[in-house]
Amino acid sequence: MTRPLPTFLSKAFLAPMAGVSDPALRLICKELGAGLVVTEFTNIHAIVAKNKQLQDIKQFVEYHESERPLSIQLFGSDLTILEQAVKIVSPHFDIIDYNLGCPAPHITEQMACSALLQHPNLTRKIFQTIIRSTNKPVTIKIRAGITKPDQWQQITKIAEEEGISMITFHARTVKQGYSGKSDWELIKQLKQHVTIPIVGNGDITCPEDAKRMLDETGCDYVMIGRAAMSNPFIFQQINDYLATGTYQEITLSQRIEIFFRYLNYAKNYPTISFATIRLHAINFTKGAIGSKELRLKISKTKTIEELKKLLKEKNIVKK
Repeated sequence: MTRPLPTFLSKAFLAPMAGVSDPALRLICKELGAGLVVTEFTNIHAIVAKNKQLQDIKQFVEYHESERPLSIQLFGSDLTILEQAVKIVSPHFDIIDYNLGCPAPHITEQMACSALLQHPNLTRKIFQTIIRSTNKPVTIKIRAGITKPDQWQQITKIAEEEGISMITFHARTVKQGYSGKSDWELIKQLKQHVTIPIVGNGDITCPEDAKRMLDETGCDYVMIGRAAMSNPFIFQQINDYLATGTYQEITLSQRIEIFFRYLNYAKNYPTISFATIRLHAINFTKGAIGSKELRLKISKTKTIEELKKLLKEKNIVKK
């Protein structure tokens, strides 16, 4: 039986992104209107191993209560380890998400993520194991297929049969990676193929794209990844656009102000490296008028203090 999902206050979700969607960024996106945020995908073997070493789950899967409803995304296909990992994380998260979409070779070589699209019997057992191991709703994120979009129908039907509560569909093949075009027609077909909620993913770069995907495919929600890296305000903009048909453009000053808020949150999470912080500073200022020279200078900073000083010297924000 499909378990009910928590209430989402927005139709726009933040995608899990390795090395990007850290807890500080998730908090920012949540405050700016994301209806759901998802952790970076986490190896089930690492969860089980670190749980034996550390007392608090927040020492290896960092999160903040303000992110709720919060989803943790898992990957890995060893059924015994999977069951253990789900039982470890289940008390702490509102949704258990399972990755069937990552195309990275070093991941798929482990019989994980998108490699499972070719193994429906194992995938069914994975769904059964997760659902048996938790009382939380279980969701999946999936791609269309390996070299062509020919495997999503069978996998998503299995998901529905086994009680998966929601499917996020990145309408690209593994071969495409993040290039080419996301085929939104496939999202429309999936919405007609199953009865559970569908999250459309791929090529949403602005509020107009989000509304068009919702209108053209009939999907229930949209998920934003790369566009949120450079503009976390996109969730606020999408919500405004869906409600009123208008939204505000974001200035460079606003982008830098939100980065300082990110920086304030990041200091609470030891796993967030300076390299990640600097990457966010570069991303947050991307595309804004007058940002090209600033982003070049950001890329050359070596410490947080140096980065702060650079931004303060621009006299764009007062800190």
